[in-house]
Amino acid sequence: MPVIAKTAGLLALSNIFMTFAWYAHLRNLSGSKWYVAALVSWGIALFEYLLQVPANRIGYTQMTLPQLKILQEVITLSVFVPFSVLYMKNALRLDFLWAALCLMGAVYFIFRGAIPA
Repeated sequence: MPVIAKTAGLLALSNIFMTFAWYAHLRNLSGSKWYVAALVSWGIALFEYLLQVPANRIGYTQMTLPQLKILQEVITLSVFVPFSVLYMKNALRLDFLWAALCLMGAVYFIFRGAIPA
């Protein structure tokens, strides 16, 4: 399996945990004290880090740090939009498309001329 595929897969899974750790408490624990939400979020975030750290170590063997960061941002938006719409029941907005187009520009500039094999 290519390094970029392994990296992207692990980062996607990591990002699912991250998104739930950062935002699900707004829906599920809104009546709890903030420190309860923080402890639950930290517990979820542990699984994020167990996937994110190896993903970045694998990716860094063939990608630059800026490339890893932009890949993460693209994955973040790709995970966040369905989470926001399906789980948090927010409206699907055209702003998500504009953000994705901006990220496509970032991907172009960070990866141009240096796409790893």
